Amino acid sequence: MTLRTARRSSLVEQVIDQMRAEIASGAWPLGGRIPAEPALVEQLGVGRNTVREAVRALTHAGLLAGRQGDGTYVIATSELSGAVRRRLATAELIEILQVRRGLEVEAARLAASRRTDADIAAIDAALADRDAAFAAGDRDAFVDADLAFHTAVVDATHNRVLTDLYRDFGAALKLSIGGAGDALDHADVPHAPIADAVRAGDASAAAAAAQSCLDHILRTLD
Repeated sequence: MTLRTARRSSLVEQVIDQMRAEIASGAWPLGGRIPAEPALVEQLGVGRNTVREAVRALTHAGLLAGRQGDGTYVIATSELSGAVRRRLATAELIEILQVRRGLEVEAARLAASRRTDADIAAIDAALADRDAAFAAGDRDAFVDADLAFHTAVVDATHNRVLTDLYRDFGAALKLSIGGAGDALDHADVPHAPIADAVRAGDASAAAAAAQSCLDHILRTLD
């Protein structure tokens, strides 16, 4: 825990800033529960009302959400993330996939020219998990591994705005992968060409492979 005692005049703003930093850094991970109110009061050196006001503000901003009898959880990593999450909650599946296509095509292009050995290892590992889950008919594992593969490609861009934005899709992306439903149950969409092109450093081929992948899924929905 990296929280520090707040000393300046605007205690609530300081607490909000520190809590926001804990979320942004991953110290309080997405989907995780934040420390209980007594712990925050002790660590920050402020009163309960100050902590409650800060939590209320971050809840209103869409970063936190309270669960009756179970504490407060991180549901978004930034105000932008919260806004994206709320918007995607009411979006059509095909609209989400169209945005995915734009993000993933550019991500593949950038990844091909910026990937490191560690990035390639992460992409290959996710692809192997994806193929294994598909072969075993494990739908839940397949959806998780498919998202992990695309996230690994995006991470290989080393573009923080792109990686943050892509992660903001979170649950909606997972839903869109699962929403391809029957098509994924009967015919896999090849992802190896994306990994191969990124590994080879061929930006044009990587972008084309990513676009082909998403175009295939969109055609199954149409």
